[in-house]
Amino acid sequence: MSVSKSPSVAFDLLAQGSSGRTLRPGALCHAWRLTRSRGETSGGRCQFLRALTGAGSASSRRKGGVAVKTMKARVDPLDDPIESGDATSPSLRLMLRATSSPTRATLTAVRHAPGRVRKFFAGLGPGLITGAADDDPSGISTYSVTGAAFGYSQLWTALFSFPLMFAVQLMCARLGMVSGQGLAGIIRRRYSRRVLWGSCALLVIANTFNIGADLGGMAAAMQMITGVTAFLWLPIFVLLILALLVWSTYHHIARVFKWLTLVLLAYVAAAFLSHPDWAQVLRSTLIPHIELSSRYLATFVGILGTTISPYLFFWQAAQAVEEERKNGKLTVEARRGSSDEELRAARTDVFTGMAYSNAIMYFIILTTGATLFTAGHHDIATAAQAAEALRPLAGNLAYALFTIGIVGTGMLAVPVLAGSAAYAVAEGMDWEGSLDDRPPLSTKFYCVLAAAVVIGLGLDFLGLNPVRMLFWAAVLNGVLAPPLVVLVTMLTSDRIVMGDRINKPAFRLLGWLTAAVMAAAAIGMFVI
Repeated sequence: MSVSKSPSVAFDLLAQGSSGRTLRPGALCHAWRLTRSRGETSGGRCQFLRALTGAGSASSRRKGGVAVKTMKARVDPLDDPIESGDATSPSLRLMLRATSSPTRATLTAVRHAPGRVRKFFAGLGPGLITGAADDDPSGISTYSVTGAAFGYSQLWTALFSFPLMFAVQLMCARLGMVSGQGLAGIIRRRYSRRVLWGSCALLVIANTFNIGADLGGMAAAMQMITGVTAFLWLPIFVLLILALLVWSTYHHIARVFKWLTLVLLAYVAAAFLSHPDWAQVLRSTLIPHIELSSRYLATFVGILGTTISPYLFFWQAAQAVEEERKNGKLTVEARRGSSDEELRAARTDVFTGMAYSNAIMYFIILTTGATLFTAGHHDIATAAQAAEALRPLAGNLAYALFTIGIVGTGMLAVPVLAGSAAYAVAEGMDWEGSLDDRPPLSTKFYCVLAAAVVIGLGLDFLGLNPVRMLFWAAVLNGVLAPPLVVLVTMLTSDRIVMGDRINKPAFRLLGWLTAAVMAAAAIGMFVI
């Protein structure tokens, strides 16, 4: 078979692999899609294949009596719109195995065998990033306000909300994996346009306000440590986020800024250094304490809204689809269906991400309860007041630590908020679009994303208090989430959508319970 005569030689070479682990063809698929969008056929594809295997250092060795030629692949980042890092990773080599016939040449990916711990973390993906993005500036502010206002009395919400958020997020992940479509795309196919655009409207409203709140929180934190007005930091952060999304990818951004979110672990250390009443902490963790007051219910709705947020539903399903696309499944038909192993991996991924998110939530409430509440500071109005909770650990560096955590989580969360809105609108309109594409390939998608960020930025110039805005963004999410939870539960219980992978009774029950609790709390907040 001649390379120049075969329009699908890249995938032929992958499909003919008879031994070893088949190459995970993320870079191949996206470059392949790029050549198609440029109107190129076999010539363009051959050029891509030469770029993949024809450059870099080569060495020969013998393995099992067979000569093996190993080449380090180099893919031009300008030509490969995504995951060029995977192709050039030191742990990945493309091996061209010579056989008796050129038609039996195979490409196989060889990775260094990781240890058990490394293998576990290597298998984590969208669920972990979703969990990290869940602890955004709005979440940090909401947990801080809760701890300062009520002390330890809402620690029980961490245990209570965990099975609810885990069930909803896992349903969203399974929905994307089994159906091969994002949440809005499935709604468009199963329900009326009124339901579709009603759900998208709820998402866009909540996300736009949340983007503005997160940007305002990031700018206020920077003003606290630099003295430079927040109104100067706001456009800087917006331009930085948009520039990184245009010139890089969200996955590359996440690889950098997810490490900044580890600063939130400072709340764990601060909790122990603040010497809380551990007997009271244990009682508050295991025994629910409920007050029928509008303020208490508002913080409860805020906690549920920031842990079970509408944007995470759309994001989780969309990222499950993106993972499938990276594995070469470019059509809905190819992506439809998932193996037991894939679903187990998704379960572990989501569980880990949600556990990390709720652990951070628990210790922020505990720390602020042990410091601010006991000191009589029951009302947080500024970033500086919120940062005081870290003083037992960091002393005068508490402000810097708090700022790093706010900025790091914000840089993760704002693209997720804007991206989930763009995914929803694109799927609803049946547009092609992905954060893994360059803007010229997904112009409409990126226009929606940019519009969400810019409108959110505009809200920050209305003179609203940043900390209050962060808190009420969480409350707004809690109010708007129940109808979307109902949709997710119904879709994942629908055999037409899920086939034999419909919800088990326990997950169906948790879905309905989540919607009922969030709706009751929201109604109670307004009535009482």
